[in-house]
Amino acid sequence: MLALLDGVPVSAHALLQKHLIVDDQFELEPNAVVKDRQHGTAMASLIIHGDRNLLGRELPRRIHVIPVLGANKRFPDDRLLVDLIYQAITTMVAGAAPAAPNVILVNLSLGNLRRPFHGQISAWARLIDRLAYQYGLLFLVSAGNVGKSLPMNSYETLSAFEDANAQDRATQVLRAIDAEKAERRLISPAETVNGLTIGAANIDNVSLGRRHIDPYVDLIMTNPSSALGPGFANSVKPDVLMPGSREHLAFRKNVPHVFVEPASASRFAGLKVAAPSSTTQEHFEGYTNGTSAACALASRTCHRIHDALEATYGEGFMRLSKHERAALIKALFVHTATWPEATAEFIRQTVGPADGKLHVQQKDNIRRLLGFGVVSADDAVACAADRATFWACGQLDRDKIATIEIPIPLVFGAKAQPHSLSGTVAWMTPVSPGRRSYRAVRLKLIEPTEIATLGVKAHGNQPNGDQTNRGTVFTRRWTGSKAAAVSNSMSIQLIVQRNSDQGVVIDEPIPFGVAVTLAMPGVVEIYDQVKQRLALITRVST
Repeated sequence: MLALLDGVPVSAHALLQKHLIVDDQFELEPNAVVKDRQHGTAMASLIIHGDRNLLGRELPRRIHVIPVLGANKRFPDDRLLVDLIYQAITTMVAGAAPAAPNVILVNLSLGNLRRPFHGQISAWARLIDRLAYQYGLLFLVSAGNVGKSLPMNSYETLSAFEDANAQDRATQVLRAIDAEKAERRLISPAETVNGLTIGAANIDNVSLGRRHIDPYVDLIMTNPSSALGPGFANSVKPDVLMPGSREHLAFRKNVPHVFVEPASASRFAGLKVAAPSSTTQEHFEGYTNGTSAACALASRTCHRIHDALEATYGEGFMRLSKHERAALIKALFVHTATWPEATAEFIRQTVGPADGKLHVQQKDNIRRLLGFGVVSADDAVACAADRATFWACGQLDRDKIATIEIPIPLVFGAKAQPHSLSGTVAWMTPVSPGRRSYRAVRLKLIEPTEIATLGVKAHGNQPNGDQTNRGTVFTRRWTGSKAAAVSNSMSIQLIVQRNSDQGVVIDEPIPFGVAVTLAMPGVVEIYDQVKQRLALITRVST
């Protein structure tokens, strides 16, 4: 169900051997020295086990691994990269005897450092977009890491940098990153339109002393090396952030001022993973970080979402097409992403613009770093008593709408306290490489006309409607604290609308998935009241 295209893993590692199916299509394994198999081994470990510091549950299914990086961590010299990826995917899911026809999730914690995104979609990203739509695949792609030194113009010496107030130092680090944002763009194929691009948040589970400088002591923030958006046509990229370990900054030089660079992962700041050993130790572990690691954790979360849906809905879910399941998982995964309030305000105050009326530009600066926000993996997988998440999916014809009835629990109107409604639609679009618009189909959620009766309005810390309507995910969150005007059996309609993109007419139905959540923190009747009224529907009529 999940495929990993990466370096050759240590498939005999005690933590991996029962979990991997290694499909060595390009015969890279024999020439890959075991001690150099760090990346493929780490990514496989994160997908299967998560961060080993947390000792999470292992995935119940084996993952299909196709090595595309061989000796010296290089792609084969005798193959075009696009041809390599095309053969890997089509051999796996298509043809007369596909190796893994049930795969719907593909992890690509890889990128072409020589091809940063500067407005034109790369051949690699175009291939991913076409394969995603053709075969019903959700590609999860790392945003890329920028390892270059960062000039800290405000500090002449290392001691000045180390001794600076944590808030002032964080401000100067962010300003330095913002000043170089043009040189810190996404790394191909992270500009993919149909895939999800994953950035790295400074989150880990390490409590040991730190060796280097933590640039953002009290903030959940994008790691300094994580590549920045936006994506094609000014779309939200990276789509979301996942834990990539708390990345510290190491001193590089101080001529004429201090230069710092991201420190390597370690037990002081890293995600714990299976690793190659120079000895015979079968359980050897090491540490990793960055957007590759964040992408692997995103793939693990998407796998968990699929498993939860299958366990809950059984054949009703599994009978859905691969395209519908991929779109639904895409929606459910992004659905929990939010901008941390303190982080959004910090970015707004630090890089502005200072004029409060320029809120669109302020949000552009925030989403360049955070995308749609930081994903809550646990919330993406399971509901809680004080919230209810439900879903729908289907195929939407040209110039049609899908209407989704949202049952409103009576408890929404019983108390004047914080509550929210959030909705996310995701889809797979055909693409038109010869056209400027490229994306052929766009979907959006129409704000319900009755939204004011729920005592909510669009939350301020999220991309606005135009900013979120440039890719293949559209998500909105409405919040408030006033008591809603709720009557018995009240429902509101959330409408998914399909339109052709500029100058493009596509007739075939488009697969889409929708996730909707009603929440009222601390009010445990929410889930049960919604469940009592919600008829189980796995397809949306259009």
